[in-house]
Amino acid sequence: MGRSRTIRLKIIGLLLVPLASMVVLWGVITAVTASESLELRQYKTLWTNLRHPADQLTTELQRERLVSVKLLRDKSTTVVQNLAAQRARTDAADERFRQLSARSMHTSEAIRTQVDVVLTQVHRLDAIRGDIDTGLSGRLQVIEAYNAITDALFGLHKRVAFIDDIPLYEQSRVVIDLGYARELLSREQAIAAGPTTAPERRLFTQLVGNRRFLVDQALGELDPGLREAQVSLITSPGYQRLRLMEDQIIAGGAPRSWLPASEAFNTSFQEAQTQAGALLTERAEPVADAVLWRAFVLAGTCFVLVIVSIVFSLRMGTRLSKELGALREAALEVATKRLPQVVEKLRRGETVEVPELSVATTTAEIGDVGQAFSTVQQTAVEAAVGQAQLREGVGHVFRNLARRSQTLLHRQRIQLEDMQHRATDPEALDDLFRLDHLTTRMRRHAEGLIILSGATPGRGWSKPVPMLDVARGASAEVEDYQRVIVEPMPGQRLAGPVVGDVIHLIAELIENATVYSPPHTPVQVRGEETARGFAFEVEDRGLGIGAEELAGLNERLASPPEFDLADSDRLGLFVVSRLAARHDIRVTLRGSPYGGTTAIVLIPAEHVSDPPAEPEDRPKEPVRPMRVVQGE
Repeated sequence: MGRSRTIRLKIIGLLLVPLASMVVLWGVITAVTASESLELRQYKTLWTNLRHPADQLTTELQRERLVSVKLLRDKSTTVVQNLAAQRARTDAADERFRQLSARSMHTSEAIRTQVDVVLTQVHRLDAIRGDIDTGLSGRLQVIEAYNAITDALFGLHKRVAFIDDIPLYEQSRVVIDLGYARELLSREQAIAAGPTTAPERRLFTQLVGNRRFLVDQALGELDPGLREAQVSLITSPGYQRLRLMEDQIIAGGAPRSWLPASEAFNTSFQEAQTQAGALLTERAEPVADAVLWRAFVLAGTCFVLVIVSIVFSLRMGTRLSKELGALREAALEVATKRLPQVVEKLRRGETVEVPELSVATTTAEIGDVGQAFSTVQQTAVEAAVGQAQLREGVGHVFRNLARRSQTLLHRQRIQLEDMQHRATDPEALDDLFRLDHLTTRMRRHAEGLIILSGATPGRGWSKPVPMLDVARGASAEVEDYQRVIVEPMPGQRLAGPVVGDVIHLIAELIENATVYSPPHTPVQVRGEETARGFAFEVEDRGLGIGAEELAGLNERLASPPEFDLADSDRLGLFVVSRLAARHDIRVTLRGSPYGGTTAIVLIPAEHVSDPPAEPEDRPKEPVRPMRVVQGE
């Protein structure tokens, strides 16, 4: 069987599951909302550590690509010097990108992977430069090699632009598309830096078409705050002149002012992109603050709801626990106090009034249980009253039968005494003595019924009686009196009012000793003075009693139980316990050294008196006319 727990703990355990679920849900909502805010706040950090240095590196790579293509057309000293200076600026931008990207590349796995891709492509830059210096690569090959690096950088831009705020993400994506349109313009510059071949013009045509498509599409998707600068740029005379030159190049021409015009527009395009990026970064901060404030409000609301739920649940659990505790206390009071008190009063013949069991509760089920306990209490009281009435009726029957038997036995003893005085035949006289002894035993049994009924036998003495005579009188009231050996005793005397009950008590013990021991064994009765009174010992030499049974018998003798009509085999035990309790006499059973049982009767000192100083003439029949025959 598992360990018992209180109803309060079980109620708390029952409420703990939904409360814990609410707390977990509150934590998840708070964490998710706060993470959105933190992610928006990281947008500026990612712009500073990734997008801005990547954009600078892209610009330097675009310039190096253009100068490298010029070198393949013209290997003059000026171009070579310009290429060396540009490569130094590209390396510086690369180093700055590596340093800053290391701070934020581990923000997510996707960003870290894309940064690794960029670093791998940039690592190819030395090989690309070596092929250019040795003349192993043509113009289109050089352009494609640099394009692979810039494509990886724009892939990083798109990866960093992923954000949970959809409007901000949409505008950031459009700005990145415009940035890629500028990259396409830079590629156009590199291809058309001089006279072009047919394959170069085909690639140039594709680039022009893609760039124009990206610009037109982006202008339609930008919001008013970002579109104004882009529209001003696209509608400028410089852009219109650039479009005319692109058409001439597609037709096979080679405008001389292509590079200055495209470079001027590219610079303006770059400034517009930088301005748009900064504006988006500024927009992310208030959005992040709004999300964070929403997170605080939502978390606070959920927290208040959790607290209210916990308080309400604990209050309801406490109230229910108190109601169940009150019901428990009421039930225990009925079981341990009310019913035992009712039974005790009924034993004493008193009138009982049992109040109804009431439990203050607002729960219907607990009220029903309380009403059920009240009904059970009333039923138990009615049953106890019925049993008390039954016991009282049985007691009346015992008492009436015993009184009638006593009357008849008294008349019979008078006739027997008269017949004993007139008898002259020894055999007839002996028969009369045996009949007289049988009558004495019958009288004791009748007295036993009176004792069990709760009344007091009418037999008594007015003067103290010597303890030896008390023991002899008791031995004379048993059937097998011939086996009883009454040993000499001190001269203490027993108070007259208790003589009859003590004789009856010791007689019951002697009879038990004779019944539960072999017929050829003696039963010894001894008596001696003690510090607390006088003690009789009745010892047999039978088979003895087990320790467990002996403890049960001693418990019954110490605390007389209610007489059970079904337990007639223990009739003498009930009589002994009743007589002992009446006069505060202590009766104890223990094992005998001879293997049998010894009964010790301790009579309190208040019932014992010392022998008289001067010897008195001892009456021939101190107790009653009887014949005591001691065994051999």
